[in-house]
Amino acid sequence: MTLSFIICTYNRDKYIYRCLSQLIANPNQEDWEIVLIDNNSTDQTAAECQRFVADCNPLNYRYFVERQQGLSYARNRGMKEAAGDWFVFLDDDAMVEPDYVANLLALLRDNPAAGAFGGQITPFFEDAAPKWMSRWAMGFVSAIDMGNRTRVFPKGKFPIGANMGISRRTVEQVGAFNTALGRSKENLLGGEEKDIFLRIQALDIPIYYFPNIGVQHCIPARRTTNDFIRRLGYGVGASERLRTAPVRTAYARRVLLEGVKWCGTLVLWGFFAVRGQRAKGDILCVFRRNVTAGLLARSAKAQ
Repeated sequence: MTLSFIICTYNRDKYIYRCLSQLIANPNQEDWEIVLIDNNSTDQTAAECQRFVADCNPLNYRYFVERQQGLSYARNRGMKEAAGDWFVFLDDDAMVEPDYVANLLALLRDNPAAGAFGGQITPFFEDAAPKWMSRWAMGFVSAIDMGNRTRVFPKGKFPIGANMGISRRTVEQVGAFNTALGRSKENLLGGEEKDIFLRIQALDIPIYYFPNIGVQHCIPARRTTNDFIRRLGYGVGASERLRTAPVRTAYARRVLLEGVKWCGTLVLWGFFAVRGQRAKGDILCVFRRNVTAGLLARSAKAQ
């Protein structure tokens, strides 16, 4: 069993050296590779990658530039270039422990039915944690914690891209990431992860949650502002429209589901208001209002 770590990056010269150097601290480098996809960065990302090679002398590391702009294009390029049996995706601002690779290999050997997986993601706030942070807002900072037990993701629940993997065999069955979805440059369109995991679940291929391969995910202060959450919500709604609009009944079901989600959001707002924690409820409403706006917009474009 071989692993290909695919790291897609765009203008993250502040983080990419740390991401790569912490990953390379894992032993037995001859058994896995790093495939770095630079999606047209205009900052010092390329120079930082060169510094990583000079300082760390990685055994199996390859650097590519993907000219088609967008995260889905970059991820698909990574899978095309990768040689491993498993495609392991890490964000360029994620930090792994020195036992990540060993733990992952052991988990994959112990769970041979797995066609994909996701790991625990803990936010690492560069500034103070926002007052609005709660278990229901973890997705706003790409965090996930499903406990300390290995388990299969239930239907409708999925890994998060900062720490996830898909087997080559599974990709051959379900296809690559949908390039109509996913972030491009600074927009916050998404949905490509949900789309591919829905295709995997539709074939009853198990997607496992592995708690012992956690990462820390850097969250700068700008990602905790109301404006960012507003844009994030709109991007989620717009991507859901793009994903479901080709099938009228699917889009109608998604609109009805949005009404259900609003009911849950208002219940949580009341819960937090009673507890004197309005900030936690208000941010959920900010997010949901903009998801709805993106979902119902005539043109499904991210803001």
